[in-house]
Amino acid sequence: MTQPTRRALLVAPALLPGLAAAQGFPARPITWVVPFAAGGITDTSARTLAQRMSQSLNQPVVVENRPGAGGTLGAELVARSAADGYIMLYGSQGPMAAAPAMFPNLRYDPQRDLAPVHGIGASPHLIVTPPGRPWRTLTELVAAARARPEGLTYGSVGVGTSPHLAAETLQQATGVRMVHAPYSNGTQGLNDVIGGRLDAMWDYPLTSLPHVREGRLRALAVTDTQRVALAREVPTVAEAGLPGAELVPWAGLFVPARTPSDVIGRLAAALREAMGDPKVQEFFDGTATVLWPTMGTEQLRAFLMEEVPRIASLIARSGARAG
Repeated sequence: MTQPTRRALLVAPALLPGLAAAQGFPARPITWVVPFAAGGITDTSARTLAQRMSQSLNQPVVVENRPGAGGTLGAELVARSAADGYIMLYGSQGPMAAAPAMFPNLRYDPQRDLAPVHGIGASPHLIVTPPGRPWRTLTELVAAARARPEGLTYGSVGVGTSPHLAAETLQQATGVRMVHAPYSNGTQGLNDVIGGRLDAMWDYPLTSLPHVREGRLRALAVTDTQRVALAREVPTVAEAGLPGAELVPWAGLFVPARTPSDVIGRLAAALREAMGDPKVQEFFDGTATVLWPTMGTEQLRAFLMEEVPRIASLIARSGARAG
């Protein structure tokens, strides 16, 4: 072998780091960080997809819950991890789009420190209240809030999360102000609404609708432009008299920046295959989630570039703040 040929072979792996890293990937279990507590829609969605992805990847995909600070603790953990494809983030509107505007001392940059893999989907919120409260419609809730400035309370799963942003969107559209009660565990927040300790909550149909069906909660509206198939009787916010109060949260799969492109492609393909499974589709239909099987890596990157300034503008106009 000539000296130039030997030298070329030695430097080839350095010139093709993605190819070198992707060979044999994955060779061990993959951790999927969900930055929220167990039991919510992010957790159950990730576990449903992880089980199916494990079959495609021939390695376990293990969901690890890292709740706290509106999802930013888990996002930071992934952002600071090795960029080898063995740790992923269930990224959503809060930690990926709202956090830079909500937290001035945020220790990661979603667009710089995390790389998009593939979109997952979007699911609206239900606005729910205790059935014992006097308001029976959304406009009646707003009227009560207007009559008692900062006298009513609402819950969410954390500052800067999509339920918080949805509530801020409604307050911005109506000019009312309610007191925000953030929870690290959405189940606890729902229990406080059911128990009458909170006046309202913005929550996902997956977790709140069963309580509505059993009479423990009253659903006033859905935060989408269309009614959800699971609860056709619940009006949209526009139908309830408040156009402009729509906000539909979304989710996507992310990995640490500088993860090799071939590895990202492998993960994206596994997620796309999982979303095409009829059983997975049936699960998401039951959560009122619209899946994004065609939102690949570059499409998700472009979406995020538009979403971050849009959410930042919403936050600036509403006056929402951390703490």
